[in-house]
Amino acid sequence: VQLQASGGGLAQAGGSLRLFCAASVRTFSRYAMGWFRQAPGKEREFVAVINWSGGSTLYADSVKGRFTISRDNAKNTVYLQMNSLKPEDTAVYYCAAAQRFSEYPREYHNWGQGTLVTVSS
Repeated sequence: VQLQASGGGLAQAGGSLRLFCAASVRTFSRYAMGWFRQAPGKEREFVAVINWSGGSTLYADSVKGRFTISRDNAKNTVYLQMNSLKPEDTAVYYCAAAQRFSEYPREYHNWGQGTLVTVSS
């Protein structure tokens, strides 16, 4: 599975960005898809995950109510809509694919290259 994340950029606090992750795999709908992020000097942390059908989602407490994960299996794409952005959301965001629905990075064996999100105060 090859993953290509995009959509990052600079936003002001309170603003919005939408991240995209395109997968080059014929069996995209078999995978749970997750978003993780890594801020400078910090460990990679879970942001959100969506199951194969889009019927189940899970969010980190820090983004719950502000971020929305979704997917379009016909387009092999997963999205992360980020609203009410905060400076602490600044990080490189990674999408990843897993065989099971999980918030743990160790469950993910396919990772995109990351896209940088910077939120100014």
